Amino acid sequence: MTAGTAPTRAAKQATATIPIVMAASANPVDLGLVASLARPGGNVTGFSNDQEETVGKRLQLLKTVAPEARRIAVLFNPTNPAWASGWPMLDAPASALNLELVRAPVRVPEEMQPTFEKIAKEHADAIMVAIDPIFFTEAGRIAALAAESRLPAIYGTRTHVVAGGLMSYAPDGQEGFRLAAIYVDKILKGARPADLPVQQPTKFELVINLKTAKTLGLSLSPALLTAADEVIE
Repeated sequence: MTAGTAPTRAAKQATATIPIVMAASANPVDLGLVASLARPGGNVTGFSNDQEETVGKRLQLLKTVAPEARRIAVLFNPTNPAWASGWPMLDAPASALNLELVRAPVRVPEEMQPTFEKIAKEHADAIMVAIDPIFFTEAGRIAALAAESRLPAIYGTRTHVVAGGLMSYAPDGQEGFRLAAIYVDKILKGARPADLPVQQPTKFELVINLKTAKTLGLSLSPALLTAADEVIE
């Protein structure tokens, strides 16, 4: 069982016979992990948390809390295969919202501080943080740097909001792991991964850290707070 795009691809490269159940992966068809979502066709199946449906929504939410924002810095890891198609997904929603995207690449933790300094020099108005294992482990540091920069930020996982980030919009983080356990059970009982369709998210969650919002001087609308699945105070 794997969690994440890079581990799933590494497992796929290591074996074409041992069944692989992914609890999370982006773009499994584009990345060549499966032939199709309905009929994977090989030894890989599981859950795809493809961000195509969520990146546009995150930009909309940033505009909701920072309506004057025009330049959005996107913190991403260019070595993560999930972001091979990440930028094209952002083009249409950014254009619709009249937003200019500023690329803020981070490959290793040591690049985090200078990248935030670059974000400040680029006069970004807000930040969108991509999903990446490095960003999970650096969640507290990223939240602190965003707060120091006085910039609202939105994330792809609830983990960042618990660590002090402003807000996240993402699939239910546990859904993929629950499904993976079910698929592992089926495979151990004789099912073939090739015949088990790749599942996609059915539930999305908006999580807001109200304390961080107050620290940034943001006044969040009652409608937004009511729409949130969780408000951390």
